[in-house]
Amino acid sequence: MLTTRTFKFLSDLKKNNNREWFQENRHRYEAAKLEFEVFIETLIPLIARFDKETENLKAKKCIFRIYRDIRFSKNKSPYKSNLGAYIKSGHSRPEIQADAGYYIHIEPAHSILAGGAYNPSKEWLSAIRREIDYNASSFKKIIHAPRFKKYFGALEGDQLIRPPKGYEAFHPEIKWLKHKSLIAVHHLSDRQVQDKKFVGHCAEVFKALYPLNTFLNEAD
Repeated sequence: MLTTRTFKFLSDLKKNNNREWFQENRHRYEAAKLEFEVFIETLIPLIARFDKETENLKAKKCIFRIYRDIRFSKNKSPYKSNLGAYIKSGHSRPEIQADAGYYIHIEPAHSILAGGAYNPSKEWLSAIRREIDYNASSFKKIIHAPRFKKYFGALEGDQLIRPPKGYEAFHPEIKWLKHKSLIAVHHLSDRQVQDKKFVGHCAEVFKALYPLNTFLNEAD
C-alpha cells in the first residue's frame, strides 16, 4: 500500500528540488522508495496471471531512478517529483520506448497507469503501421472493447499533420496511421492511489491494457 507519508515526501520534494534538501531528507526518500518497491513486488505476480512473461521480474529492475539527467535539459532540477516503474520482461532496466509494457507513475495530483507505444523507434513505428494496415479489424476490436474504453477512453499520442510515407490520405485507418505514439492512459486520484485496494485496481487496468500491448509488440 502507498501511504500519505510517501505522498508528503513527493510534495515536499517538488517544492524543495535541490541537493541540500534531498540529502537532509534522504531517510524519507529511502522510506518512500522501499514502500514503492514493495508495492511493485506485490503487483508483478498479479500482472503475471495474464502476462506470463512478467512472472520472473524483480521490482528493482522495473523502477526508474529518481535522479534526472539534466545534461541536455533547460530544467536543472536534479530530482524527479514522482516515483515510476515500467513492468515489461526482457530488460535489465526500464525501457518505455523499446516495446509496450505497464507504466505506473505516482505523483500527487498527477498519478497515472499507462502503456502502449510511447515515442517508438522508426522501425517499430513502421511495423505498427503495417500491422494496423494489415489487421485493422483486430486493432479496432481491442481499442473499442468495453473494458478498454472503461479505463482508457480513447488512444492518445502525437500525430502527423500529413499521412505517413506509403499511405494515402483516404486510407480507411489514416486516423491511426498518423499516430507517432499510441498511448493508453488511465488517470488516478490521490485517494485511489492511497486506497488499500489500489494494487488490485492496477492489475485490473493493466489486464485491460494487455491486448493492446500484445498487438503492438507482435508488430514486426
